[in-house]
This record gives sequence, C-alpha cells and structure tokens, in this order.
Amino acid sequence: MIPSKSYAGFDATSDLKPHTFNRRDVGENDVHIQIKYCGICHSDIHTVRNEWGGAVYPLVPGHEIVGHVVKVGAKVKKFKAGDVVGVGCMVNSCGQCDSCKKDLEQFCQKGAIFTYNSPDQVEGRTKGGYSDHIVVDEKFVLKIPAHLNLAEAAPLLCAGITTYSPLKHWKIGKNDKVGIIGLGGLGHMGVKLARAMGAQVVVFTTSPHKKDDALKMGAHEVVISKNKEEMQKHLGSLNLIIDTVSAPHDVASYMALLKIDGTLCMVGVSPEPHQIPSTAMIYGRKNLGGSLIGGIAETQAMLDYCGEHNITCDIELIPIQKVNEAYTRVLKSDVKYRFVIDMGTI
Repeated sequence: MIPSKSYAGFDATSDLKPHTFNRRDVGENDVHIQIKYCGICHSDIHTVRNEWGGAVYPLVPGHEIVGHVVKVGAKVKKFKAGDVVGVGCMVNSCGQCDSCKKDLEQFCQKGAIFTYNSPDQVEGRTKGGYSDHIVVDEKFVLKIPAHLNLAEAAPLLCAGITTYSPLKHWKIGKNDKVGIIGLGGLGHMGVKLARAMGAQVVVFTTSPHKKDDALKMGAHEVVISKNKEEMQKHLGSLNLIIDTVSAPHDVASYMALLKIDGTLCMVGVSPEPHQIPSTAMIYGRKNLGGSLIGGIAETQAMLDYCGEHNITCDIELIPIQKVNEAYTRVLKSDVKYRFVIDMGTI
C-alpha cells in the first residue's frame, strides 16, 4: 500500500482537516502519480457538504488533478515515469456497455467510478486529488501538453471538458453565435473555448464588474442580464447557450434568445427545479439539453486543443491550508476564476 497525505471532510458541516490513508499498490495496468496541483470545483463543495446526498466520510475531494508519473505497472504502454499527466472526474467504468464502447464513459450504464466518493473495492470509496498521490488505471490517465502552465491546466480536467463537450457536440464554428450564462470557473472556460472555435461570443452576467474580464477573455459582447433592453437586443439570435449557473434563475428568458432550432445546454446544477413553460420551446422548435463532462477520448482531445491554442484557466493558487477559506470564497463568487491547490504544501 502507498501512504498518502490529504485533506478530507469528516461530516457535512465541519471544515476539511488533514487525513492520512493508503492508496492501493500499483497493479499491472496502473499509473502511480505524484499530484502537484488540484483545482477546486463547486462540485467538491456540494459533495463534501452532502448537498446531493450519498456522501461517505472521510471524504477526500478533488477531480482536477495534474502531476508527474512516479511508477507504472508492467502492462502500461502509454506512460512512463516522469510524464506530465492528469486525472479528471472519472477513474473507471465497465468498459463493456454501449456508452463505454462509444467513448462516453461518463454515461456508463453500470455506473462510472468517479474520482472521489464512488465505491472502490480496495479503498472502500475513491479518494480524490486533495492528496499527494493517486493510483489510476492507465485508461483514465490523460496526457497534459508539457508547455502549458500546470497549475493553470489543472481545471481543464473538469471546467475545460464541461464546456468543450457541448461546443463540439453542437458543432459550433465560425458562423455561430454562442451565449455563455455566468462568468465563473465554467463560464470563463466556455468563453475562451468558444472564441477559439471562431464563434461570436456573448456573456450574460448579473455582475457588471466582470465585463472587462469577459472581454479580455474573448467575449465580443457582455450583457447584464437584469437589463431587459440589453437582453432584447439578442432575441432569436443565438445558436447555442451554455448555462453554467448553479443557482435558480429565469431560464425561459434565455430560451427567447435562441434562433429556430437553437439549444440551451445546462451544465450548472441548480439545487431547485427550473420553471420553463412549454411555449418557450414550441415557438421556434427550440431545444433544452444538458451535458456531463466528457468521455476520456474527448477529454484528451480537449487537452490537445488547449495545448494547440494555449488555452488555460485563470486561477488563484493557494496552499492546502487555505482550502476552507477558499470554499467560503467560492460560495461568495469571490475567485477569479478557479482556485487551484499547490499540493506541494501538504
């Protein structure tokens, strides 16, 4: 077994605290990674605080992981010691169902094994990247373009793929107009990726102070969504809207901004149901969809794309000892635009 240091949640209300546990020994198909950086996703907070149910403690979060390979198993072919690699939101799946065969492991019909708080035969529950080491089957290890800043690349493993996947699925290109609702960890990546793909990008935000940041990231226009006149200028004009907001809001008002056959794609998880009248979709044959991260092949394609276009996240790098302060600030939207933990500080 491999001793590992971490920070873990021990119940739904207390701060994360230091925790030691054992990773499994390196099997013949495994990659042992020393973690250098791990991003803080809002999903980490939801899970630690058991807001979605099913939390099993002690719980070590973190699924935006970047590090160096320490050791590989005898049958590993794609990686070697010293390689720069990443681990995202999944560490296994059945590999046999229709979804897995289509490289859609996130929709594994037997249940994907997520990077933390999923059943694990060796460790009981999977434990994530707020730790100094991780052991992962090579099929779920990703190559990080070596020239990218590693701390800034870490959030690509969730925030990057979560916004890249719908842009690719709906075939966004140079003649399209894309809306991004919310300029947070997900939204700012959506802006950068949509702009790189050649789309005209409009950011919708309730925060006027974020306008300059959005424009610097590549947005062509920023709309303050509380301003009805600004909203009406975009009626019937958008091919795709990516909704990154994880709080209740008026989704129907955004449906009106779509072109005929346009799609609003949910990637933010609201704690309450949205109220959307059927007429918002009927008039204009509009679509309401959703997207969950991406499969391993698509995640690698996203990383390669970001490498080609020098796209990384805007981050604030923190020591692990400030993780609880970071959680508080995330809930206040007080971060530009993703916290990343320096795991060398553990």
